[in-house]
Amino acid sequence: MDPSTLATLLISCADRRGLVAGLAQVLSGHGANILDSDQHTDRDAAQFFQRIVFDVAELNTDRGTLERAIAEVAKRFSMSYQLAYRQGVDGQSNKKRMAIFVSKYDHCLYDLLLRHQMGELDCELVLIISNHPDLEKVARQFEVPFKLQPMGKDNKPEAEQRELELLQEFRIDVVVLARYMQILSNDFLRAFSGDIINIHHSFLPAFIGGRPYHQAHERGVKLIGATAHYATANLDEGPIIEQDVVRCSHRDEVTDLIRKGRDLEKLVLARAVRSHLDDRVLRYGSKTVVFD
Repeated sequence: MDPSTLATLLISCADRRGLVAGLAQVLSGHGANILDSDQHTDRDAAQFFQRIVFDVAELNTDRGTLERAIAEVAKRFSMSYQLAYRQGVDGQSNKKRMAIFVSKYDHCLYDLLLRHQMGELDCELVLIISNHPDLEKVARQFEVPFKLQPMGKDNKPEAEQRELELLQEFRIDVVVLARYMQILSNDFLRAFSGDIINIHHSFLPAFIGGRPYHQAHERGVKLIGATAHYATANLDEGPIIEQDVVRCSHRDEVTDLIRKGRDLEKLVLARAVRSHLDDRVLRYGSKTVVFD
């Protein structure tokens, strides 16, 4: 099987009979070979979600005809849907173009760069933006363009505007906040049309503010964790993509908690980014469906 001929269809709509059959019939009827299908029904919300991966190598029509047929089914069932091809009809890759925002902490940045280098993240990693110069050497090591954009309370609107210009210039689809220690303004979030993924410790809303691991140590916590979510206007309250926890004990010092927390941040962020890049995430309201 040639991976370049794969396509992924994500759909969501009100739950009703005939949804699965309708999509399967239209795909098979046009010669698409369904390779994987997963679905979920939120019974409380009466919402249906499905992810279908199919091969278009042996279509008996063309992509345009298939897309119109999918659109007809979507209209009939009032579906919202996303269709993504691994490769365009011109033979060019359709991989998402990703930028990383970072400040001074390097653990998440290194992890993402290494995973991308090893082929674990299916994207074009094309840009690193930082409000500090410290990690430019890391970007050079991995041969990724690095753009320094200092930011303070006196120049934040101008700095964010420059960041938006860079995202447009580099045609960025998704931004990953790899411990970027700046709060994105609502204006920035409204202006950027792509997706933004953030990572933070899972103590929130407890231990808010600075030195959260010191606060946690003082309270003798027995679990610490990390959360990756989509950034929204509600700070650290966007739809959650991935979470994990690790046990702690009375023997752990603050340095142990920080080390365990950073290990989790790397793992959780990588899982969330990979799920997003592989078109495995559907958002609805304040929640997500993340297909395995």
